[in-house]
Amino acid sequence: MKILQLIFLFYCGIGFGQNEATYEVLTIAFYNTENLFDTENDDFTFDDDRTPDGKDAWTEEKYLQKLNNIGKVISEIGVDLSGNSPEIIGLSEIENYTVLEDLLNTEQLKDKNYEIIHFDSPDRRGIDNALFYNPKVFQPQTSKAIAVLIQNEEGKRIYTRDILVATGKIEDENFAFLVNHWPSRSGGEKASRNYRKSAATVNRKICDSLWAIDPSLKIVNMGDFNDDPKNKNVKNVLKTSEKANQFQFYNPMLKLYKNGIGSLAYRDNWNLFDQILVSGTMTTKNYNHFQYYKAGIFKKDYLITSNGQYKGYPFRSYGYNGYLGGYSDHFPVYLYLIKKKNPR
Repeated sequence: MKILQLIFLFYCGIGFGQNEATYEVLTIAFYNTENLFDTENDDFTFDDDRTPDGKDAWTEEKYLQKLNNIGKVISEIGVDLSGNSPEIIGLSEIENYTVLEDLLNTEQLKDKNYEIIHFDSPDRRGIDNALFYNPKVFQPQTSKAIAVLIQNEEGKRIYTRDILVATGKIEDENFAFLVNHWPSRSGGEKASRNYRKSAATVNRKICDSLWAIDPSLKIVNMGDFNDDPKNKNVKNVLKTSEKANQFQFYNPMLKLYKNGIGSLAYRDNWNLFDQILVSGTMTTKNYNHFQYYKAGIFKKDYLITSNGQYKGYPFRSYGYNGYLGGYSDHFPVYLYLIKKKNPR
């Protein structure tokens, strides 16, 4: 973690005063990597398109370029403020553990010494969630994948991504990290809404169970929710609030969304499906413990389509006209937690 000099203005009732202190900075990020697949055909999933002989002609050369692209992005998130790559990164649309190992072996990430938490999900395409973490910062104690059981109108199960849950310590504080990738809006937002409601309900039950064991637990709840901050599944089911209490979530992405900022675009409309929520205990401004500082969307120029019909959109790997050689159809999101250094 980077030690940083920050100057804060605190409201004192009669005016503003300055308080200069030294803070530790912790960067947490989430990135939907847009189908980060290897080139091997898996007989048990529908990954045929992402093979050399498949529709996408997914060759070793393209795979290596994709790995280096994603590695570059991860290595640069948060550097502007902290000087370091993120300490914690949630990932979605990862095919398997081997892909994660290959990603960490890229030139951009091989010296970061990240460790991996990953579970194979039952998703029909074989895409999973994962967590990279700096073991010098986060010491995991438990990790598991919690199934999201969904049925369609005919009573048939819809196989979707599990919710990854990891608990552990950062310094002397207890943390939990949840990584989500809720069901898509395929078939329309309204038609698929209840599928995401099921995922949101499972998520909230996980959080309630964790808080029942440790009411002071700090939960970071991140992922591609396929819903915006204003949607009921995020706002009502997960219980987000702009003034969150101990057992609610503060959603810093809501303010960005209200300002028209998004992490992905579709038909000239921006959505902010990629979100990182923090429990209300991280918004009390008691900087003797890790507290929320600020959040953002990582959108360097190289991540943005520079011309054509989709100018301004995320520069993705594949578009409607085939292979583009970009990064992802989503921008990564991130937030900073800060803690006063050596508090008295």
